[in-house]
Amino acid sequence: MTQPPPPPPNQPPQQPQDTPPQDAAPQDAAPQAPAPQPPAPDLTKSPQTPAQPPQAPAAQPSQAPAPQAPAPQPSQAPAPQAPAPQPPQASPAPQAPAPQPPQASPAPPPPAPSGPPQQPPPGYGYPQAPGQPAAGAGYGYPAQPGAPAPSAYGQPQPGPYGQPPTPAYGQQPAYGYPGQPGHPTAQPGYGYPGQPTVPMYPQPGGPGQGPGGGGKFNAQLAIIVGAVVAIALIVGGGVWYSKSSDGGKKEEADTAGPTGGGGDKGGDGGTGGTSSGGSEKVPSDPASKVLFKIPSPVLKKGDNVGVKGSWVTDKAYVKTGVNKITGYDLDKGTELWSVALPGPVCEASRFATDDFRTAVTFQASTADTAACDQIAAIDLVAGKQLWRKTVNSGDYPVRFDNVTVSGNTVALGSTSGGAAFDIGSGKVLWSPKPADTCYDAGYGGGPKLVAVRKCGAYDNPELHIQTIDPASGKVLSEYKLATGIEYASVVSTDPLVVAADVGDSAGDGSGISDFFSIDNKTGKLRTRISVPGDQYAADCEGITRIEACTGLAVGNDRIYVPTEEHDGTGDYSRTNEVIAFDLATGKQTGQRADAGDGYTIYPLRMDGSNLIAYKRPPYDKGGQVVSISGSSFKQTTLLQNPSTESVRDLETSLSPEYAEVLYAKGRLFMSEVFADDGGTSGGDPQYLAVVYGTDG
Repeated sequence: MTQPPPPPPNQPPQQPQDTPPQDAAPQDAAPQAPAPQPPAPDLTKSPQTPAQPPQAPAAQPSQAPAPQAPAPQPSQAPAPQAPAPQPPQASPAPQAPAPQPPQASPAPPPPAPSGPPQQPPPGYGYPQAPGQPAAGAGYGYPAQPGAPAPSAYGQPQPGPYGQPPTPAYGQQPAYGYPGQPGHPTAQPGYGYPGQPTVPMYPQPGGPGQGPGGGGKFNAQLAIIVGAVVAIALIVGGGVWYSKSSDGGKKEEADTAGPTGGGGDKGGDGGTGGTSSGGSEKVPSDPASKVLFKIPSPVLKKGDNVGVKGSWVTDKAYVKTGVNKITGYDLDKGTELWSVALPGPVCEASRFATDDFRTAVTFQASTADTAACDQIAAIDLVAGKQLWRKTVNSGDYPVRFDNVTVSGNTVALGSTSGGAAFDIGSGKVLWSPKPADTCYDAGYGGGPKLVAVRKCGAYDNPELHIQTIDPASGKVLSEYKLATGIEYASVVSTDPLVVAADVGDSAGDGSGISDFFSIDNKTGKLRTRISVPGDQYAADCEGITRIEACTGLAVGNDRIYVPTEEHDGTGDYSRTNEVIAFDLATGKQTGQRADAGDGYTIYPLRMDGSNLIAYKRPPYDKGGQVVSISGSSFKQTTLLQNPSTESVRDLETSLSPEYAEVLYAKGRLFMSEVFADDGGTSGGDPQYLAVVYGTDG
């Protein structure tokens, strides 16, 4: 199926050029070593120096806050100036000849380096010494008692993370711009990679899967082209990388496993049983096959339509189609039921109740003027619409940007404020108040309900992270982010983890420079974790879609984050790892899961204490699903897809950064988030979804 344009290929890690946040202390100079050392996630940044103590607002109901005066502007210190770039040298120093890959023409010369070489820091996943803080304790290092909270981090520049594809049904400007009171706001074009989903039952602390808006995982490169680029850059630019802290020793792939991709057949729980710590069954043979494919809907020329939303019940795989939601038999793919809608689905909750009820927002028609102002609850077992609602602000219905489910509450956020309904009856629990000076931009659902409440001026906002009672909207606890942080995303509600791009310092459009671990009961910051964008690969949209985080999982009081792709040990291969951070201390735990040469590992969700992850394959193999033990970090292969060309092409066309990926009940579900007219497919068959499973 035709996919949205992939992001540019990943390049070997470069030295970051971005100016640090204004109040970040300079880092200690790295000691000289006799040989270049591998780069690593940098946790040596000093804590932020507060400009003023935080003003703790009184907890107030999310639905009817008292008017608040704009927060005073914090004092700003001038940002340190980065050194001016050096002009190109007239006579560059001679370079060692690059090794030639097997091809007819030599690799093109690399660009001249922009400055003198610098000593790289340690490798990805390098564990910190127990009980020993890094020099200049890093972000997230527990604050000293009585220390004030961080201050503002400059003025972030507003703007969407990337551009959506061709809009459908007369879509208008991008999310992120506040609507005018009394007027419906614009919505982004269908086809923009949408909010991922997780298996419909809430997973403890697990984020969603699928596309993330920033798209930091890149599509697999052609092998020869990748070789030329990698060799040219490594030799010409002096880039070095080692996979681990073992001084550059190569880690061999596990050739005893079913694929040589680093997975273990059987694993902690043995074959044919349940892996220790989780509920997913370990098959006796992880080799999979295509169980069924769902054809892509036929559209008129030039059309593309949003199809966000997928869930798994005990008997059905439920997938949003064009103006409908359909349940399919888990094994055969035969249609069990279908709920027709008058227009396309805009947003879908990635959570459902214990009895498989969820909610979506959609358009009232396919007309160009239709907005995403319709709300419906869907029974995923009976296959029926429970109710349909709208919420007015003045004379116009509110266009909601996000929807989630927690307990029996459907919660929706927008620039006009938040609203909530009882999922069974459709009773209004709270709705926007025209006199509000603050508003609920959105909610995180699942085990708890968390509001991201925005106050203050548009260009200098204050974000309040509130844990609220799902039935009443009463605020149970609250944490105020530093003034000037413009957007925040809820990664997990229990334990509570929020992501933000502080001072636009991520530099990669991912929406993540830091994670904030917050105590749900007290509203106090537990720790803050720095995850530089050039070292870690995960995405949170955050502008309007509060739960749109991908490539992350939270469990065992830890957050599991993938590193960026880098050179593997094989010829021309690329790979990455998953690193664990402790949510109490902010430090790395020392646990690391390697993808294996040619594979890219992508966390999906938690399964009890185990981490479920998908491994995107190299050009000549099929993908894998693995269960990673929360204690030993040992990998158990749950599923290994075929390596035949036709199956492999279908799988890689639904890569996690552009598709919804679920693993549940021993099956891998991969589906589109938009459908188009197929005009660029060249006549090849297109599919809305494909499902893989094993015989075991």
